[in-house]
This record gives sequence, structure tokens and C-alpha cells, in this order.
Amino acid sequence: MFTVKNSTNIELKWIFIFRTLFAIVLAFSTLIFCFTKNIPLFKQPFVSLYMVAILFLITSVIYLALFKMGIHGIKLIYIWAIIETFFVTSIIYITGSFESIFIFLYLIVIMCSTISLYYKGGLIVASVAGLQYCTLIWLDYYGIVDVFTTSLHMTNIYSDTYIIFKIVIVVAACYAIAILSGILALNAKNTRHALKVTQGHLKRVERMGAVDEMLSGITHEIKNPLASLSGSIQLLKENATPGSSDYRLMQIVLRETQRLQEIVNNFRLFIRPGKSDARATRIDTAIHEIVELFLHAPEYNDNINVVTKINENVVIEIDPVHFKQIIWNLLINAAQAMDNTGEIRIILEQPLKGRIYLNIIDTGCGIDEKNSVSVFDPFFTTKDDGTGLGLSIVHKLVDLYNGIIDFESTPGQGTAFTVIFKGYLEF
Repeated sequence: MFTVKNSTNIELKWIFIFRTLFAIVLAFSTLIFCFTKNIPLFKQPFVSLYMVAILFLITSVIYLALFKMGIHGIKLIYIWAIIETFFVTSIIYITGSFESIFIFLYLIVIMCSTISLYYKGGLIVASVAGLQYCTLIWLDYYGIVDVFTTSLHMTNIYSDTYIIFKIVIVVAACYAIAILSGILALNAKNTRHALKVTQGHLKRVERMGAVDEMLSGITHEIKNPLASLSGSIQLLKENATPGSSDYRLMQIVLRETQRLQEIVNNFRLFIRPGKSDARATRIDTAIHEIVELFLHAPEYNDNINVVTKINENVVIEIDPVHFKQIIWNLLINAAQAMDNTGEIRIILEQPLKGRIYLNIIDTGCGIDEKNSVSVFDPFFTTKDDGTGLGLSIVHKLVDLYNGIIDFESTPGQGTAFTVIFKGYLEF
């Protein structure tokens, strides 16, 4: 989310630079034309062109002021695009209305707006531009406005059929540019996002690789003494009187040794997960089973609502146990982020180009930007009783099957984890 906003702001700066340069070029080209043709500088329509250029510069200053005041992003782009269509309409009117050669400026405005607004916003801008052009030609056709560049009325030069044909072509061109530019902008956005996600995933894999060797040694040193300790306590417990203080203390020790054993097992899973049991797994069936188990856990069943939107017959090659660990850890992470109260949405999209996108979205506290870099790092946790291995194991397992995991988060609103696997539809 932060990346999208920064990208939009950069695009806005380039738009303001472009329109400022256009205003300067428009003013100087008009002056040069007047000098070379020996035309008085303050004759119409040149005075109007100077005024348009000055308004361009003034509005650029206003846009920059709004930008500095914090009014930026999508709102400012909509304001800019709609106002810009009025400027273009003014230039077209000044330079001959129906005969103007500056109709292409509509297309430039539409293309620039679709960079951030995509095709939906582009269609809105195209509609505004088309409506203005039709209105201008209608006013010109009925003689309500005067054209500076000719004394002949358009009906004396062109047939009604040609006028209608040109209007249709201009409006159709506006919509076509909006759709095509929007699709290209959306594809470019998706490509940039996919590249960012892949680069982030690879960097995390490199960081985790440095930890593997250290954890391998620690796990080896802990495993055998822990097994001996657990076995010895179990024997002592059998000789203790049930209900006695010794018996209760040994129960506590056994419980804690089991907890240590789970941590060691997590270490081993993190270091060397194997995929020898990978097989074709129906994602919808597996997710429903995991959600059922999750909702039957006493701490979650009354307070958390899980909503699923899952396409059926989607299959990936994975060990079902590993897939359960991935989804289970993500669900637990989401539940803890919401203090065990809220809504979790699980969305499985249909395979696109051989890849499936699994989204797990919560309504929790979100992740601060300063912590977002370390989310998948081993031992990183913001919880008092956490080990910091849950998401690390998820990342390791996803990478084991050549998948990618990423997330977007807004503090105070929630977090969306996206897991990408190679997958296909089973018919």
C-alpha cells in the first residue's frame, strides 16, 4: 500500500512537470509564430492562447500547493484530469473549434490520467472530454459561439454527415485510448508489484539461509539432552504419588519439555523441510478442513468469523501436512492480530497463467511500517509468548514448493497475506 501511494505521488510530479513545460512551449511557440508571420502580438486568438498558458502555470502552482497540503494521490489526479479537459477544450475553441489540430490533447490527458486511475478512471475522463467536445461543436454548429480563425461557418464548409462522423471518431478515440491505456497501466502495475514481491521473497530467502546453519547446530545439541530429560521425568512421575506436590511439579516439567520439543521440531522443520510426500491436493477441500479445525478451537470458535470465497477444483502439488501448516499458521497469526475477535477472509482466485493466488485477510491491528521488513525473520515477534517461528516456517514451506508469499498492511485496519503457488484446475 505504501508503495502504491509513493508511485502515485511520483506520477503526479511528472504530470505537473509536463503540464508546466507544455504551458511554456505554448506561450513561446505562439510568440515565435507571431514574430515570423509579422502578426501583432495582441491580436486574437493569440491573446487567448497567452491567457491559457498563464492559467496552465497558475494551476500548476495551485496543484503543487495542494500536494504540499497533503491533498494528493487519486483525488488530486481526478481534479487535475477534469480541469485539464476544460483547458484542452479552451485551446480547441481558440484554435478553430471543429478545424482545430489540438484534439489530440484530449488523448494525452486521458493517457496520463489512466497511469494512476486505470481504465475506470480513464473512462470517466474520456466521458468528460467527449461531452465537452460535443458541446463545443454543438455551440459552434448553431452559431452560439464565434470561431476566431475563420469567418466561414462550419456548415458552409462541411456536410452534416461529415461533422457527425468526426464527432463519433473523436469520442470513440477517447474511449478507446482510455480502455487500452488503462489495461496497459494495470498490467504495468501488476508487473511492478510481482517484481517487487519476487525481489522481497528472494531477499528473505537469502537472510534465512544465513540462519539455517546456526539453527542446525543448536537443534542437534538440544534434541538428545531434551529426550533424556523427558524420559527421566516420565519414569520419576510413574513412581510419584498422584496428587502429591512432586507429581504436580513433574507434570509441569513434562509440559514444558513437550513445549521445548515442539520448538525443536519447528527448528527442524524450518531448517530442512522435505517434500517427499508432495501430491496433487485439492485446495478447496483442504482449506475447508483446516477452517473447521480452527473454528473448533475453544479460543476462536465464538469470537472469530471466517468467510471463504474459494474456487473449486483448484489443485497444487504439495504435501497436505505442509499445506495445513501454512494455512494454520496464517490463521493463528490473523487471530492473534485481532485479539481473537474479528473477521478473517480466505479468498482463492482462479489460476492465472498457471499460478493460484490465496489471500488471507484479517481485520486486526495491522503491521507497522518499521516492522514490515522483519515479519518473516526467524525469532521476530511482537507477542510476549511467541517464538517468532510461525511466519518463518510458512515462508520456508512456501519457498520449498517454488511459491511466493507477500503481504500488505494498513495499521489499525488489518493485514492481507497473499500466497502464490503453481496450480491448475482439475476437470
